[in-house]
Amino acid sequence: MKPFSDILHQAEQRKGGKAALKRLLPPVPPKSLLLNLPDDRFLSMMTKVINQAGFRWSVVEKKWPQFEAAFLDFNIMKLSFLSPEQWESYMIDTRIVRHWQKISAVRENVAFVYDESRKHGGFAKLIGEWPADDQVGLMLYLKKHGSRLGGQTGPRFLRYVGMDAFMLTGDVVLAMQNAGLDIADSPSSQRDLKKAQALMNEWHQQSGLPYTHISKIAAFSTGINYDES
Repeated sequence: MKPFSDILHQAEQRKGGKAALKRLLPPVPPKSLLLNLPDDRFLSMMTKVINQAGFRWSVVEKKWPQFEAAFLDFNIMKLSFLSPEQWESYMIDTRIVRHWQKISAVRENVAFVYDESRKHGGFAKLIGEWPADDQVGLMLYLKKHGSRLGGQTGPRFLRYVGMDAFMLTGDVVLAMQNAGLDIADSPSSQRDLKKAQALMNEWHQQSGLPYTHISKIAAFSTGINYDES
């Protein structure tokens, strides 16, 4: 299996050197920030990434203050008391994306966040205390127990709430395949996901870098070399 030092060197060459690559790597928030997030912010971010899926992100971003107002600032208790008729009324609410499956996902994720918060003493503890070397396990848990949190939506949610998380985008998967990992182009089976996790853990041990940076560097090492300026 190709060592991560080779992946890093390739990314540096493609992006104009060590300093240039470093500037492209986002800051990784301290875990303390994640652990202090209230439940409503997790539900808010779940809703945002679910609405971004298959839709223009810029539209969702522009409308987001209206989403917050429409969904009562994602207050778990207030939303849990809405009647079926009130949920159905969101289909005529122009403040949000009027897509019934996405609206239903909010209602289902209210129950998910509430139940997990009661179980763990806050939804933040479920996310923040999950073992860092088993992100795939957390992704599968979100997919099973949450609503519409599978595929790329789950890891994107984890990244956005401040978890040190990798993404299995096309370029990242290609970098893994080029390194010698035998996985599908769009890994979705538990077998492929666990193999990807194992390689990410190996690269993490070799480099000492956060998973977020390893994922970004892997993506920068292959695929189309976009102008980042």
